[in-house]
Amino acid sequence: MLSASDIAHGTQGAVRFLQRDPGAPLYFENTVEGCLRSFRVMAIAAPLYGLYLALYYSSIQTAADAFEIVAIEAMHFVVDWLLFPVLFYEIARRRQWLANYPRYIAALNWINLPVLVLAVIGLAVTLVAPRPVGQVIQIGLQFLFYYWFLMATRLSLGIGWPLSVVLLVVNWMPSLMLSLIVDRLLGVVPVPGG
Repeated sequence: MLSASDIAHGTQGAVRFLQRDPGAPLYFENTVEGCLRSFRVMAIAAPLYGLYLALYYSSIQTAADAFEIVAIEAMHFVVDWLLFPVLFYEIARRRQWLANYPRYIAALNWINLPVLVLAVIGLAVTLVAPRPVGQVIQIGLQFLFYYWFLMATRLSLGIGWPLSVVLLVVNWMPSLMLSLIVDRLLGVVPVPGG
């Protein structure tokens, strides 16, 4: 498991990307072992994701029962977390970026932890704030998350904005499609006025 110092170090490195710190990638090992170890963040992030889902499902109606929701959302969490690293491996191989692959994926794994914390806080505020305020918060957080990904991509891979935006789309589109499939499977219906 990850120690408290590992969590503090990884989170600090993740936040450094937001500060545009060129040294941010150096917080993460550029080894296969370091990359694989970073996937342990999933275990820390899972309860946060569960809290996020509890808040989310309190604001919608669904045709599924609790067991179906838990089972499908657990699979959604794992597949969504692993999808981009798998897709990016082939991209990295073709673009000769494999030398930076372990560090980049480790950085993205660690970024997921503070992103989930902010997502939970943002959703909680959105649920109690007036609708226009909640929408502004959600849009602002989405832009922050996109910027965070772009900075991690630029600094970890040493590439410019255009390629970083392409990788953002490669990350975001399959994730969006997966979320739409999950919503369809669970029969998600937004609560009117929510």
